[in-house]
Amino acid sequence: MKCSQCGVCCRLFLINLTEEEYRSGKYKTMFDEFVDDFEEAELVGANILEQKEDKSCIYLEDNICSIHPNRPQSCRPFFCSSQEDKFKTMIEKIMLYKEK
Repeated sequence: MKCSQCGVCCRLFLINLTEEEYRSGKYKTMFDEFVDDFEEAELVGANILEQKEDKSCIYLEDNICSIHPNRPQSCRPFFCSSQEDKFKTMIEKIMLYKEK
């Protein structure tokens, strides 16, 4: 599936990193300068990708993911055109956001 490059998903949803992704140090995360341990990071939300002041993902640039080939695992299966039930609520939120 092809991304429509609207960037809404990167503005609405927080991205949790897996333990492997967190420990790799490849991604900027919330409070990463304060938390080293993954279990603690998960408890306090420090395993979430950092956000810009406007609350969009730190890697969103001109509505395009600047790390798309290396994006986190939680981003990989999602497309706003997905028919999977697990994405239904997310897609509804995107559509509501676009209507504003």
